[in-house]
Amino acid sequence: MLFLAVSKLNHKLKNNYFCAVKKIHEKYLARCIELAKNGMGTTYPNPMVGSVIVYNDQIIGEGWHKKAGEPHAEVNAVNSVKDQSLLQKATIYVSLEPCSHFGKTPPCCDLIIRNKIPNVVIGTVDPNEKVAGNGIKKLIEAGINVTVGVLEDECNALNKRFFTFHQQKRPYVILKWAESKDGFIAPSERNEQKPVWITNQYSRQFVHKWRSEEQAILVGTQTAIDDNPKLDIRDWTGKNPVRVVLDKNNRIPKESFLLNNQIKTIVFCQTNIDVNQENLIFERIDFEQNIAPQILKILFEHQIQSVIIEGGRQTLQTFIDENLWDEARIFKGKAIFKNGTKAPTIQPKTNQKQFILEDELIISTNHD
Repeated sequence: MLFLAVSKLNHKLKNNYFCAVKKIHEKYLARCIELAKNGMGTTYPNPMVGSVIVYNDQIIGEGWHKKAGEPHAEVNAVNSVKDQSLLQKATIYVSLEPCSHFGKTPPCCDLIIRNKIPNVVIGTVDPNEKVAGNGIKKLIEAGINVTVGVLEDECNALNKRFFTFHQQKRPYVILKWAESKDGFIAPSERNEQKPVWITNQYSRQFVHKWRSEEQAILVGTQTAIDDNPKLDIRDWTGKNPVRVVLDKNNRIPKESFLLNNQIKTIVFCQTNIDVNQENLIFERIDFEQNIAPQILKILFEHQIQSVIIEGGRQTLQTFIDENLWDEARIFKGKAIFKNGTKAPTIQPKTNQKQFILEDELIISTNHD
C-alpha cells in the first residue's frame, strides 16, 4: 500500500512538473507570436517569425524577422543579448522551425549550434521543403534539447498564408466585399465612374490596412470599368499589393488607373495579349473553363502567397462556388439600395462579428 501511495504521489508530481513546464513554454511562445506580428506584410516571401531567449525565467533577448534578405528572428534575438556568455545556459524560443539552408542569409541552426544554446523550443515545423524538419534534425544531431509543438495551432495560424502557399500550392484567398443593409453590393444605377461607398471612412481605412498586409488584390472586369479603382493603400502606410484584374476581351480602358504602369499589375485575358511592360504583365487563361484554379496557379507561379478578392459579385461567387477561399471579410453598411447587384452567397464554417461605428464587420472562415 505504501509503495502504491508513493507511486501515485510521484506520478502526480511528474504531471505537475510537466504542466508547469508547458505553461512556461507557452508563455514565451506567446511572446514570440506577438513579436512576429510586427512583420505583417513586410516579410514576403518569408514567414513571420518571432524569437525569445530566456535565462532563469527572464527574457535576455528577443527579435523578429523584419524583411526578406535581412536577419532572421533568431539572429536578432541572439544579437540583442548583452551578456553573450549566458547563451550557453539559456533556452531559445522560436515560433517556426529554424532554417537549415543557405538562402539570402545563413542557416539559423548553425547560429544556435555555434553559440552552444542548449535548449530550443519550437512552435511548429516549417512546411517549406527546403526546411521541413531538417532544422530540427540538425539541432538534435548537435546534441541540443529540442521541444516542438508548443502553441502549434496558434503558430500555424500566424503564418496561414505561408502554410497555404507551401502545402496547397496556391495563395491564401481572402474574399472582401461591402453590402447594403438590404443585401446589395452596388445600386442598379450610378451617375459617374467611381465607387459607390457603402461603409464609413474608418472601415475604408481598415481595408487599406488589409491591403498593406497581403501580396495581391484582385477585381473583375466590370468592377474595373465601373469604379476605375486604384487598389492602392493611399489611406495607410506600407507596400502596395500587386494588382490583379480579369479582362477577357481587353475591355478595360487604357487610361484606367489599373493600367497606368505605376504599380505591378497582372492582367488575366484570353485574346490579344499586349506586350508585357515592367509593371504590367499579361497572362492568358481559358475563360471557358473554371477560372479560379487557373488564376491561383499562375499567382502561385508569381510567388504570391495571399490575395484579396474585392469583386465584383461574379468574380467573388466564382471563388466561392469553386470552394477556393479561406476567409471572407464582409461589411454591412446602413445604406439601403432597394435594388441592384445582390451580394454573394456564402456558407462559412465560422463567423466573428464586430462594429466599426455603425458598420458591421463579419469575418468568416472556410474551416472549422
